[in-house]
Amino acid sequence: QVKLVESGGGSVQAGGSLKLSCAASGYFYSGSNCMAWFRQAPGKERERVASIYIGTVTWYTDAVKGRFTISVDDAANTVALQMSSLKPEDTAMYYCAADQVRSSRRCSSHTDFAFWGQGTQVTVSS
Repeated sequence: QVKLVESGGGSVQAGGSLKLSCAASGYFYSGSNCMAWFRQAPGKERERVASIYIGTVTWYTDAVKGRFTISVDDAANTVALQMSSLKPEDTAMYYCAADQVRSSRRCSSHTDFAFWGQGTQVTVSS
């Protein structure tokens, strides 16, 4: 199993920044080459926010391009999501996910991840 624990959420004003972290552990984590962040706002469907393949190939949804950055720290087994210029519409529960896929292209569209964290709340006020 892979255990994912998110942290770093909180409340900020529009225009502010937050950095989310996802601490990963577990026997199968070393085989997880695709890591991603999702978010879900109340009453809305879960949305892919960003993903990273083998710590290098990244993908972002259009709504966060230029504002969010996903990165991997292999030494610390963490995946981070640096969020800047936050908007009220970024308010949601953010989830970390991990899986093993065959290619960077697959990682960029993958939604049925095997492992999920419990989520961390991000609230952006106007």
